[in-house]
Amino acid sequence: MKRRAFMKTTGLMAFAGGSLAGLTRCTPASKGTEQQPAGLQKGEILHTVIFDLKYPVASAEAKQFLADGTAILTKVPGVEDFQAYRQCSPKNDYQYGFFMRFKDQQTFDAYTAHPDHCKFVTERWDTEVTRFQESDFEQL
Repeated sequence: MKRRAFMKTTGLMAFAGGSLAGLTRCTPASKGTEQQPAGLQKGEILHTVIFDLKYPVASAEAKQFLADGTAILTKVPGVEDFQAYRQCSPKNDYQYGFFMRFKDQQTFDAYTAHPDHCKFVTERWDTEVTRFQESDFEQL
């Protein structure tokens, strides 16, 4: 009986993971086209940050922070494919994630120093985020 429940659960997780894969990008995740290949291109940076807020998950305050972060950060020049997510894996105890892509290191550095990004960090991030972890990726 436990094996059957395990198989049912893992089958549902595989189905959900496969059906949601395309939601993390603006282009189809299954395979690239000549116009816009799937995945990072040479020189691009994927900037990720997972974090916890001082508010309960899915609270009005948390939703407002995520909406404000999306509105502010997507207006900074060079930000591409910005996504905000709520963590759902039992393997990771962070609550949320922001993911965005930059065409190159110079564009990412300009974003980091941009006044709107710095203001968001000072006024909102530093006062409402309780912990976080950043990771930046490039193509192998």
